[in-house]
Amino acid sequence: MEKKIVLTGIRPTGNLHLGHLFGAAQTWLKMQEEYDFYLEIADVQALTDNFHDPDKVHRNVFELTSDLLSIGIDPNKVHLFVQSQISEIAELTVFYSNLVTMARLYRNPTVKTEIAQKKTLFGNNGESVTYGFVGYPVSQAADITAFNGELVPVGEDQLPLIEQCREIVRKFNSIYGNVLKEPEPLLSKTPRIKGLDGNEKMGKSLGNAIFLVDDEETINKKVMGALTDTNKIKKDDPANPDVCMVYYYHKLVNSENVDNICKECKQGLRGCVACKKELALKMNEFLKEIRKKKEYYREHPEEVFETLKVGTEKAQQKAKETMAKVKTAMKIDYFERIK
Repeated sequence: MEKKIVLTGIRPTGNLHLGHLFGAAQTWLKMQEEYDFYLEIADVQALTDNFHDPDKVHRNVFELTSDLLSIGIDPNKVHLFVQSQISEIAELTVFYSNLVTMARLYRNPTVKTEIAQKKTLFGNNGESVTYGFVGYPVSQAADITAFNGELVPVGEDQLPLIEQCREIVRKFNSIYGNVLKEPEPLLSKTPRIKGLDGNEKMGKSLGNAIFLVDDEETINKKVMGALTDTNKIKKDDPANPDVCMVYYYHKLVNSENVDNICKECKQGLRGCVACKKELALKMNEFLKEIRKKKEYYREHPEEVFETLKVGTEKAQQKAKETMAKVKTAMKIDYFERIK
């Protein structure tokens, strides 16, 4: 049996952190063994709100790709490619833009939420929101369908984007014939990883993230500042580990000792400083091999870009096949018709 095609993307806006690793990337490592897996470095999407800083996006394409390789993404098993280098995605985006109204885009819950965040952030009634930003669900539909994506790994907050893609596919097929596949969401069962401050989301902009490339000193400093039970005043006070971010991260990287940590914490037998020092040690051990591989890629950037080049060329062949079918269905394959 042919493997089902899975398509997912990640925007190059910074290095990977623990939220990415435990929230998505570990699932990708399993998927590369089970599916025909297309992994997109979505630099065009990154430009929708970083268009004024192209150097940042360029730099982060390398950083993100080398992070992915460092955690075990295998380019022999995954089609690892750069979005902007596949012109067929841009072409499909233009064609699909005729199939969806601006009103429908503004009703997309994900778009509405992000526009509201921009209004709050910039305080200009949304006047800074660009056409490219509002229309990125159309671009995402092009990302998925260019490779005949059948399954798209998403969290619940991204389900409206997949439904938008399905609507576009249905509209296209109703006009031009049954050419495109409707993708199905592959809902993640992994909850978001919380930040050091207890925030439900870990993120660079929130200043609460542990990055996979953080050095030992940085890890130690971040862990020592992590939120603990605010009701624990003295070292021997009993505490509630369920509200402590140090215990939360112990469960991720120190699972063999969590039962003992939980018991000692509740009985007032474990001080926060000692608990944090143990976590920092385990965190650094956990990240040691990833950092070692990352350092190798930083010393050999040509390998990273060669990997991207080969992956992009292979992905483009798939996109060209899709585009040929699309243009035939739309009757804009003028020069093919006269052969």
